[in-house]
Amino acid sequence: MRNSKTHFKSYFRYTHNIIIAIEAILSNKMKAFLTALGIMFGVAAVISMLAIGKGAQQEVLEQIKLVGVNNIIISPIDQSIDGNGDNESGNKQKKFSKGLHHLDVEAILETVPSVKKVSPVVALNYHAIKEGKSYPVLLEGVSSDYFEMLNISIDKGKKFSNQQTEKGVPVCIIGDNIRARFFNQDDPIDQYIKCGQVWLRVIGTIQKRDFTTSASDEMGISSSDNKIIIPFKTMLMRFKDRGAIKADIMDNMAGGGFTFFMGGNDDDEKETKSAKTNNQLDKIIVQVDDTEKLSATADILKRLILRRHSNIYDFEVTVPELLLKQQQKTNEIFNIVLGAIAGISLIVGGIGIMNIMLASVWERIREIGTRQAIGASRNDIIVQFLAESTLISISGGLIGIILGVLLAHIIHLTADIKTIVSFFSVVVAFGVSATVGIIFGYIPAKNAANQDPVESLRH
Repeated sequence: MRNSKTHFKSYFRYTHNIIIAIEAILSNKMKAFLTALGIMFGVAAVISMLAIGKGAQQEVLEQIKLVGVNNIIISPIDQSIDGNGDNESGNKQKKFSKGLHHLDVEAILETVPSVKKVSPVVALNYHAIKEGKSYPVLLEGVSSDYFEMLNISIDKGKKFSNQQTEKGVPVCIIGDNIRARFFNQDDPIDQYIKCGQVWLRVIGTIQKRDFTTSASDEMGISSSDNKIIIPFKTMLMRFKDRGAIKADIMDNMAGGGFTFFMGGNDDDEKETKSAKTNNQLDKIIVQVDDTEKLSATADILKRLILRRHSNIYDFEVTVPELLLKQQQKTNEIFNIVLGAIAGISLIVGGIGIMNIMLASVWERIREIGTRQAIGASRNDIIVQFLAESTLISISGGLIGIILGVLLAHIIHLTADIKTIVSFFSVVVAFGVSATVGIIFGYIPAKNAANQDPVESLRH
């Protein structure tokens, strides 16, 4: 019974001291607000900076998903395709490369055992037409494995089969923007779209997916919303085959280098970059069966293509997943730096609280002496001033959380930077702000408790 009475008295004393602290804060609202400013901006900085870092990390993960797992991209580079080399007798001889070709795809499948799937990509800019409506599109010729390799989901219908690819059947799969432009609410399956002089039957639509602005087409990431995807052989047989060149034309190209057109079955057609460098393909996407083999396979592919292209570097081999993972590591380091910088502002805010509270001790020294004279213990004074600093810090932390969330949202809207405010960052920022209030408030509280009551009353 006596123990419960003792606990009740202790609880009452602590509650009474905290109430006195709250009254002191409310009687000096402006001073308390200015004291908490450092904590407010510190917490806001921590939350907004961590939101930027979390958004960058999430963006990298999305890009890894977009490029597909274990993919390697082989693409042409913009340089002259003819060069010089020395033969065994020391005489100069001209070299010629026909650029990326479907024969390279066959060689990769036959030669490199770690390769799981390969898809050539040929891209041409066209205007699609339906019932008098015209819309600019990117026409891509690919293999049936292309969709699985790049994690592209079919919303309606189905992807084209290997048989349709081999026979060059005029079928297509359209992006979401094209579906909305030409068909609106109608079912596009088994309807026709005209590209150039070719009517294409729609057999599927691509599911719309989020596409980050920082994603790079060079890493195999591009939006499918404005694409019409057709079988690779359909592109070569019915639209354009840039590799169908006679030997004498190839010799002329090697010596003079001019842009050529095969077929010319659409006035609106525009050559892509690869056409100017005599590449039949705009890209080759290779999928490796094991992540650990990515670097080794990329090196083998480089040597294989280089040998097939007469030792001319008219291509580049990119491993998007490795590049993105390296970018992710850089982002993690960047996040630590941002968090550390924002954390410093919290420490500065804590020092501000300590300075103001120390000044407050001297301003209220008569109050301290009066409380001690009527029976307040040293612990009562410590609890009072420690409660003031902690409440100011916690209040600043709560306001800082709101400011941090708003700041992260503003950054996302104005700078087009993805930001994600995580629950973890909010808890950490709030916890640090409360801890700062306790740590930096203890010295002023102890200083107040150590005052001599007689000297305090004389002050």
